[in-house]
Amino acid sequence: MKKNVELALIQSACSADITENIDKATNKIEDAARKGAQIIILQELFQTPYFCQTINEEFFDWAQPIPGPLTDKLTTLARDLEVVIVAPFFEQRAAGIYHNSLVVIDADGTLMGRYRKQHIPDDPCFHEKFYFTPGDDGYKVFNTRFAKIGTLICWDQWYPEAARITALKGAELLVYPTAIGTLPHEKGKEKKEFLDAWQTIQKSHAIANSCFVAAVNRTGQEGKISFWGHSFVSGPFGKILAEAGDDDEVLIVDIDLSQIESQRRIWPFYRDRRIDTYQPIVKRYIENE
Repeated sequence: MKKNVELALIQSACSADITENIDKATNKIEDAARKGAQIIILQELFQTPYFCQTINEEFFDWAQPIPGPLTDKLTTLARDLEVVIVAPFFEQRAAGIYHNSLVVIDADGTLMGRYRKQHIPDDPCFHEKFYFTPGDDGYKVFNTRFAKIGTLICWDQWYPEAARITALKGAELLVYPTAIGTLPHEKGKEKKEFLDAWQTIQKSHAIANSCFVAAVNRTGQEGKISFWGHSFVSGPFGKILAEAGDDDEVLIVDIDLSQIESQRRIWPFYRDRRIDTYQPIVKRYIENE
């Protein structure tokens, strides 16, 4: 039996006006719901610009508690529209402890929980280690009204271990809210190579785990970074089912969760895993003996 679910991936440009960003996202969520979306996914740090390009302690003032005013607004919205919302934003956990987090809100307005980004990068214009404490409460799967959603964030997407653990916990859909783009010297062929690699690694998670993957990226120029958009959804064998362009867009995608079972029967990766041989993976580096 088919089990169809309508996803909406909302990619947009953000400004320094927090209220404007939240209002913009709210309007797009309402638009997605009118178009039949059941699960609506926002981009990484959706309510702020990507402030990690510079080191400035004033940006900590943008963080929100969970629960708090922002989650209150989103839970009301989810309940009224009867949609699941995945909302990533800057979290203040306690004095001096901040996370790059997301919340999952079920279609009845229940705040199901949060996920805190595990892998924190530090690269030119991506100074996330200054702002974010790595998540310490594990990988998460949320059994929502419409699907079992496994949540990961941006830099997490490059780590197959994170995808595997989340999928093994029962995720039917892996979501990767993202803020990725190019710097001024990364143009043309190099930009295409970066975009291809970004899509390839996430499609590989779909294939290796026989599940769906949704990646939601930002758009627009912020400081030195040109966010390239191209949010997409991959099926369980790595086929891109739909892909956005590089501008603001609400991408609506229909997925059939029943495909997961049939895919795993044909390609039984989970059956053939040699779990008795994987102990070395927990080491930082394996010396060649």
